[in-house]
Amino acid sequence: QVQLVESGGGLVQPGGSLRLACAASGSIFSINDMGWYRQAPGKQREMVAVITKGGIPNYADSVKGRCTISRDNAKNTVALEMNSLKPEDTAVYSCNALVASWPDKYRYLERWGQGTLVIVSS
Repeated sequence: QVQLVESGGGLVQPGGSLRLACAASGSIFSINDMGWYRQAPGKQREMVAVITKGGIPNYADSVKGRCTISRDNAKNTVALEMNSLKPEDTAVYSCNALVASWPDKYRYLERWGQGTLVIVSS
């Protein structure tokens, strides 16, 4: 069983900063891409940032220059630093990872966290 658990959401004022963290646990053999997605009320889920196992990031245009994704492969964690937050960044942010776990260690399955709510408001 593999679990992804997020932390760090909350209420922040426009222009403020927030750091989200996600930890993967369980019978993990290997993790490929890890990333953050978000879903605002009434909208479809969208990619915010993804990072490869080798540390290469990719950002949505809407957050480029304001967000930084990072990961620690030894700890199976991924983090998202968000700065200059705007009201339109309000959403449920979910952690995502492609995980190979025991005993099927060569098969990567997409895993999701439960989500953490970020509200940007004065």
